[in-house]
This record gives sequence, structure tokens and C-alpha cells, in this order.
Amino acid sequence: MQSLDLIIRGRRVVTPESVAPATVHVSDGVITAIGAYDEVPPECEVVDAGEHSIVMPGLVDTHVHINEPGRTEWEGFETATRAAAAGGATTLVEMPLNSIPPTTTLENFNTKLAAAEGKCAVDVGFWGGVVPGNTSELQSLADAGVLGFKCFLVHSGVDEFPNVTEADLREAMPELARLGAVLIVHAEVPEPIDEALEGEPDADPRKYETFLRSRPREAEDRAVALVIRLSRETGARVHIVHHSSSDALPLLKQARSEGLPITIETCPHYLSFAAEDIVDGATEFKCCPPIRERENREELWSALDEGLIEMVVSDHSPCPPGMKCLSTGNFLEAWGGIASLQLRLSIMWTLASERGFTINQLAEWLCRAPARLVGLDHRKGAIAVGHDADIVVWNADQTFRVEPSMIHHRHKLTPYAGQTLSGVVEQTFLRGQKIYDRGEFSSQPLGLMLKRGEA
Repeated sequence: MQSLDLIIRGRRVVTPESVAPATVHVSDGVITAIGAYDEVPPECEVVDAGEHSIVMPGLVDTHVHINEPGRTEWEGFETATRAAAAGGATTLVEMPLNSIPPTTTLENFNTKLAAAEGKCAVDVGFWGGVVPGNTSELQSLADAGVLGFKCFLVHSGVDEFPNVTEADLREAMPELARLGAVLIVHAEVPEPIDEALEGEPDADPRKYETFLRSRPREAEDRAVALVIRLSRETGARVHIVHHSSSDALPLLKQARSEGLPITIETCPHYLSFAAEDIVDGATEFKCCPPIRERENREELWSALDEGLIEMVVSDHSPCPPGMKCLSTGNFLEAWGGIASLQLRLSIMWTLASERGFTINQLAEWLCRAPARLVGLDHRKGAIAVGHDADIVVWNADQTFRVEPSMIHHRHKLTPYAGQTLSGVVEQTFLRGQKIYDRGEFSSQPLGLMLKRGEA
């Protein structure tokens, strides 16, 4: 019988099948059994979550901009992964842009891996990038272990990561289909955005409505239609990131009914905020695509409920506060990105519990579905035998107020500041090792680099 290193038990243990009393048996960082609550061998270390706290899989966040190397003053592996651990996330997948160099060649990927070495408090995987002219690099990036590829159909915000056109996708997508690699798409096309900006040259840039009109739903809707058509033609698997336009949901539903390999994510900010409530100059709310109207938000919730939208990831996209143009409140000039990596569990539990969703649904959106997206569902995203013992213990009933002093991101600016949220993370375990305990972190970063095709 295999010797045990640790047992984590609780009255509310979240497995794919249920939320029930159980013990999670851990040996060499792996879950070896899930037993009855009282199944505790003698002389084994036991972590008891108590009567009320929840034992859930460590969160998987597949949409995080860490920005190192090159823009480490925006974030960085050390600060981002500590924030993740404090928020109950044990696996991140890092975006290929905003770092310099971007992850668009094998050489650049190796530079990224070297920058991350020894700094990660949680496990980290990496997206590669599709940009004009780099189709010949995709094979080597896939062989080196990137978990998939990201592209933009509109300017990305940084010149080192240019957007692709339909012609570029027609070159790259057959190669991605051959490699069996997923293409994740920032689905906005530029033409409706350019037309909207030209049509209102004198609009007040401090008003959120001005920014909202500058990123019309049509930009998303046309982009979604394009990638559906190209997926149908090439057979390439496509994932729509940070989906915001409810108008495109019928198109996506039809594509899924055809059996096309298309998946969809959204983010906490699209499910939490409404355009009508954003005051003039509040540029901390700016992101692209934008936070839309209240009725649009409710349609996104409905799509999440029915399973059309499968997952909720952070799209943590921080920057130095000065880039948010707080002094001028200019939405058109401010950096578009929201910082929320540490808060995803609490935000989503606060919203979901108010709407009658269950903890198991929460685990599907935040853990299991993101792990499936990147092919890590054999070891991440679930409390199941054979999986990594990545576990978060959290109290669903306890509340806290979001204050800058408690945030571990490099920069503390977030639109959630001042909100009271439900769900306090108490402890986080990575492969059976405690990496976060009520405000304290492990002395050494224990995160590994996760690569496609590795065990």
C-alpha cells in the first residue's frame, strides 16, 4: 500500500460527481484516493477544512497577461503567481503578448521560459502567438510545448504583436489543424471600430458611452462569423476569448450545433458590471471588448447557464496606473485591461450564489473547463484519483472588502476596489504542498513550467 504524505478532508469536498464529506489522500503530490470522511490512517498529516469551508480543485486560469520579460514593470511572474495562489489558482496559462519579445518564435519562447524560471508560485503554461508571417514557426513552438496559439483580428495594443487578416488565417489555420492545436482568438475586426471613431470625432472621451460606441458589437459579431467560417473550412479548433457581445451568441450556438470545434469563454467583468453604471472618467473599467449594457450581461449569464459559454477566466491585463489616464479620465487613450487575477473565485462565487448556481457549477467554470481547453484535464482542474493534488480551501460564507493593501498583483488598481465579496481563500495547495495559508506564502516558489505533451 502506497504511503501517504497528506490527507485533506472536509464536509464539503468538491469532486466532479458531488459536493460531500470526504478525505483526499495525497502521495508524492498526486491524489491517490478519495475516501470517506473518517478514513484517516494513523500517523498521517491531516488538514481538516472544518464544518464550513469548501475543499475545491485549484483554479485554472487560461487567460493571464504576465508581461515578463520586457514589461515586468506592468506585472511579472513573481507577483502574478503569488496573487494567483492567494486567489486559489494553482495553474495559469500566460498570454504570448505584452512581453518583449512576444512568444511568436521558438527563440522568443525560450527567452520567456528563462525569464520565468525559479519565480513561479504556481504552475504556469504558455500560449504561442499567430502573427503575420510566422506560420513556419508554429511547428517548432508546438514541439517545444506551447499549449495553443493566440491571435488578434484587431490591433493588439502593442506593436510587437500585430493582428492577422483573413489571408493570414487561411495560411495558419490549416497548419494548426494539422498540429491538432487550438487557436484562441481576440474576436474583433477593425472596420466597425474605425467607422465608429470616424463618425464621432468630437464625442467626449471621458464618457463611458463614447468608448462603448467606439467598440460596437458589430466588430465582435463579424469576427465571430469569420472564425466560424474558417473553422468550418479548415477543420481548425477555435476558442473565442473574453466574449462580450450577446448578439453573436446565436451564431456560436448554430456553429456548435453543427459540431464545429468551437469553444467560448467570458470574464468576471462582463458578468459583473454594466455600462449604464460606469461613471465618467472611471477608466479602471476600460477593457476590450468593452463591458456592455445590462441586458447584454444577462444574455451572457444565460449562455453560461446553458453551457454555450463554458468557462470564466480572468483576462488579467494589468498596467502601471499612469497608463489608465486616471488624471484625465480619457477612455479613448487609457490602456484597455482589467486586473482581477486574485479575485476571480470570490467575484464569481458572489455573483453565482446570488443567482442560484451551485459550487459544482463554479468548479466547472473556473477549474475543469479551462483545464480541458489546454489539454491538462488529465491532471488539473478536478479532485480525482491520478490528478495533481492542487486544492483550494475556502470559506463560502465569509465576506471581505476589496482593499489595495490585500492585493498581491504588482499594481493595485482594479474596478473591484471597495466591493464586498463573498468567499475567502484560506489555504492553497500545489501538488500537495501548501503554498498559501491565510496571507502567508511558502518560502520558495514551487511552480513548474507546464508543456504540451508532457505528463
